Amino acid sequence: MSIRMTKPWVELTADAVRALPGQLGVYQLADAAGRVVYVGFAGGRSLFGLRSELERALRDRPGGAARFRTEVNQQYTTRYQELLMLHVADHGSLPVVNQADPPVRLGRLSPL
Repeated sequence: MSIRMTKPWVELTADAVRALPGQLGVYQLADAAGRVVYVGFAGGRSLFGLRSELERALRDRPGGAARFRTEVNQQYTTRYQELLMLHVADHGSLPVVNQADPPVRLGRLSPL
C-alpha cells in the first residue's frame, strides 16, 4: 500500500466540486502541468467538508490550481501532515501555496 495519493486528478470545475461529499478528509491541488501546488484538509470547521474547501479553491484558484484529488479520512490532520512530509521528501520543499502558511511542526518522512 502506497502512502502517496494515487487517485486520478479531476478537473477543478463547478460540476466536479458539486459532486463531492460533505465529508472530512484531505485534498491536493495541482496546476495545469500536474505539479502539486497545495495540500489541504477539510476538518471539523469546514461547513460542508471537502465540498466547502474545494468550492473555495475553485473560486480562488491558489497557485493556478486546475485539478484536484481527494481522500475521505477521519484522521485528516495526521494524513495532511503525512502528505506534506512526503512532498518535502520528494521535492525538497512544501508545495508553493503551503509555503505561505507552513505548519508549526512538521516531522521527516523517508518513503521507500
